[in-house]
Amino acid sequence: MAISDRITPMIQTKISKNRISRKAASFTESVIREMTREAMKYGAVNLGQGFPDFAAPEDIKQKAMEAIAADHNQYAITWGVKSFRDAIAAKTKWFLGMDIDPETEITVTCGSTEGMIAAMMATVDEGEEVVVFEPFYENYAPDAILSDAKPRHVPLRKTEAGFVFDRDELRAAFNEKTKAIIICNPNNPTGKVFTRDELEFIAGLCKEFDALAFTDEIYEHIIYSPVQSSEFGAPSGGTEPPLTTNHGSLATSHVCMATLDGMRERTVVVNSLSKTYSVTGWRVGYCIAPPEITSAIRKVHDFLTVGAANPLQHAGAYALSLPPSYYDEVQREYQKKRDFIVPVLQNAGLKSDYPDGAYYVMCDISDFGFSDDVEFTRHLIREIGVAVVPGSSFYHDKSLGSHLVRFCFCKKDETLDAAAERLGKLERG
Repeated sequence: MAISDRITPMIQTKISKNRISRKAASFTESVIREMTREAMKYGAVNLGQGFPDFAAPEDIKQKAMEAIAADHNQYAITWGVKSFRDAIAAKTKWFLGMDIDPETEITVTCGSTEGMIAAMMATVDEGEEVVVFEPFYENYAPDAILSDAKPRHVPLRKTEAGFVFDRDELRAAFNEKTKAIIICNPNNPTGKVFTRDELEFIAGLCKEFDALAFTDEIYEHIIYSPVQSSEFGAPSGGTEPPLTTNHGSLATSHVCMATLDGMRERTVVVNSLSKTYSVTGWRVGYCIAPPEITSAIRKVHDFLTVGAANPLQHAGAYALSLPPSYYDEVQREYQKKRDFIVPVLQNAGLKSDYPDGAYYVMCDISDFGFSDDVEFTRHLIREIGVAVVPGSSFYHDKSLGSHLVRFCFCKKDETLDAAAERLGKLERG
């Protein structure tokens, strides 16, 4: 047989197909993570991505090492190690006053990020609508797309009372197609803490329209004592803030939506170890939900990730058993950092207020003369040496955030000092 007879003829493709799904093509990569890469590239102080640059608590790390040494290194039960689920139930009881069944109402996930998408995929059908406040944590938009939901955006507007929503606008966003609302409380990126009155109004809409509430509560222990601040107030001159609040009332404690009347059976609480225990890289989170919804979340979770890291769940059981004094110290440390960085930002010409919760500050950059937030962010990273996140990345309507940037302050004192020194070089247009 001749060699030419053994050559397989080339097959011509008759049709052309997209290699990338419409879903994946409809959103971008994370802007927050991109800013971290830019910070590393230009040697900038990273006040962009919300992870601590200080050490996690030694005792929590020791428990993780002990769990590895004890050979908790294989698959755990897909919805979570029993001791960890028991610890979640116990902490939820003393902190929120809620009795939950660790066998039927808890799913341990790979961080709150997976918890949110698993909950949405478990409950939302194609064409159903999910109400999202904007600005929003950037994962919520892809979550809605990947779960085939249609997002309905309702703005949080900056006023003298802080970031607030218009109740008529929110009511208009609810209809017979509304499946759920997403609430991040305390809020990333605004630092807003939703009041009980606001949550009760939202709860009323959920009950009226038979809608679920997905509540992202990872900053539940990072809520601050009150301070005085006007709308993106003028620079303070570095003086100590008097103890009154942004919104004219005493500082509020965390209110969980599931504890409100009639909301236990329609709320999915999403939480994680990441922020409270400074272990953002562990990726251990959990969902608390009614049994029927939990069953659906567990199925989706199983086929998304199988399970969270076994030894880290054992360490998490220890972390959740820490006394209230641990959480008091977390709050005090972050309050000190907040009360340091906000006057620094104000004195640099960045219009900003003291956040009521979480560890972010949204700043108005209008006085600097840049065309938009992306141009300002690029200048800040490359010329000043401080990385932030452009505000438009938190909005569906990018124009609403084109005059804003987000700083985070979950950093060592020396990191914040370095940022303060560099921000002193910033000049207004």
